[in-house]
Amino acid sequence: MSTYVDIHIIQNLPPSCVNRDDSGSPKSAVYGGVRRLRVSSQSWKRATRLYFNDLLDAEDIGVRTKRVVEVLASTIAKDAPELAENAAGLSEGVFKAARIKLSPPRGKKDGTQESGYLLFLSTSQIARLAELAISSARDGEALDAKTVKKIFKEAHAVDIALFGRMVADDTDLNIDAACQVAHAISTHAAENEYDFFTAVDDEKNRSEEEDAGAGMMGTVEFSSATMYRYATVNLDMLVENLGDGNAALRALEVFIKGFCLSMPTGKQNTFANRTLPETVVISVRDDQPVSLVGAFEEPVPEASSRGYIDRSVSGLAQYAETIEKNYGLRPLDSFVVALKDSDAVSSLGERVSFADLPGRVRQAVAPRMNREERG
Repeated sequence: MSTYVDIHIIQNLPPSCVNRDDSGSPKSAVYGGVRRLRVSSQSWKRATRLYFNDLLDAEDIGVRTKRVVEVLASTIAKDAPELAENAAGLSEGVFKAARIKLSPPRGKKDGTQESGYLLFLSTSQIARLAELAISSARDGEALDAKTVKKIFKEAHAVDIALFGRMVADDTDLNIDAACQVAHAISTHAAENEYDFFTAVDDEKNRSEEEDAGAGMMGTVEFSSATMYRYATVNLDMLVENLGDGNAALRALEVFIKGFCLSMPTGKQNTFANRTLPETVVISVRDDQPVSLVGAFEEPVPEASSRGYIDRSVSGLAQYAETIEKNYGLRPLDSFVVALKDSDAVSSLGERVSFADLPGRVRQAVAPRMNREERG
């Protein structure tokens, strides 16, 4: 049986605009017949990947860019200075051998070739591709396409193993994501508001002859809400992508920390909205991933003297119990980090500190991995 690790988070967002649409408005979605604040999965995955920089060594983190020729050429030139003048050409040859289409950047016909889409490569893959290109150039031999593709399929970085890689030109180079992240939505109805602001021109303000009007003015759209966030990790897929059980366990711990503690950075200087989750629930399962977003299909009602957090946690606990009772889908283990004590929190799982959470999850899943490896 596959092992899944579900992460459920209730988190308060104060007035903010962490994730905007093309018009600059906070993203939203209609769910349960009412408008909700929404933060896209792409936005929170990006924030999680950036948080990895604080938790992992550089060689364990991938590079996602169109400028793959430039990145590889730089490594070739560094490792073999005598080939520096032809490094770009050697780099192009590697990607052409992998059947990845290249073209000049838009508006720069003489610029270094780029891929037509963002390409995800690990530091190890870049180093090995450079080594292959250098060896081929020194020996005067053509690149072997099978060897190039083999490098693309091995030694994946943690973020590539978690979030996957899509190569439009050759699906054989695709990596299935071991992790799925849902769009975060508010547990209740939420509407956008507008902040009208003015800025003073300091020099104009010092002059007694000038009028006292604002130097500039404008509006910023924002919203606030209590959010439900969800992600799930297929541990078996993570082991397959990384090729090592211990590496997968380390990646799982890093993802738990990064996903729980990260925050998209949109308008952060304007709103200083960096909060931490009010409640984190992590469930280890051997049946299937189970999102608990259905707890909020009926939005938490507005109450003038009460906030949304406690009622959201209660709704989450009640829905989890309903799922278990009616479908028989019971987690193998569940762990809870919460800022407040309540019966709802106690029913969701074993209470732990956040510092201990990644390690407790690791202890829960490690024996299952060992049994599967022996089998």
